[in-house]
Amino acid sequence: MPENDLDIFARTLYGEGRGEYNKPNGGLAALIAIGNVIMNRVQNGGWFGKSIAEVCQKPWQFSCWNQGDPNLAVIQNVSKDDPIFKTCQQVAAALIANKWPDLTKGCDHYFSRILLKEPKWAQNRLPKFCLGLHQFYQLGV
Repeated sequence: MPENDLDIFARTLYGEGRGEYNKPNGGLAALIAIGNVIMNRVQNGGWFGKSIAEVCQKPWQFSCWNQGDPNLAVIQNVSKDDPIFKTCQQVAAALIANKWPDLTKGCDHYFSRILLKEPKWAQNRLPKFCLGLHQFYQLGV
């Protein structure tokens, strides 16, 4: 695995999940579940990409990497000493090593109900898993 994959994975977890980390229904599970979606996409391959970095940085898939998203500057400039970022690095490494279960049971999509209106792909679908403000879906795209 390229070193770049681990760094991009951790930055994606930080950008997408740090807001849920300190919430009662979030914590470590919130980071793991987002990481599960990334790993499920890597395992599914195809359109999502072949590597963790490709999956995380595929345009319009994880909003923290979108140009113009305020989280982009945050994830690009996060201090390696930030305690939540350190946790994201540990979660990413553990997920890569298959040390955490798939809390989402195969989900490959999610969205946060606080930040977004329901995306078109989620309309008329029931989430397979909910955690905190995130709803997870298995679309099998």
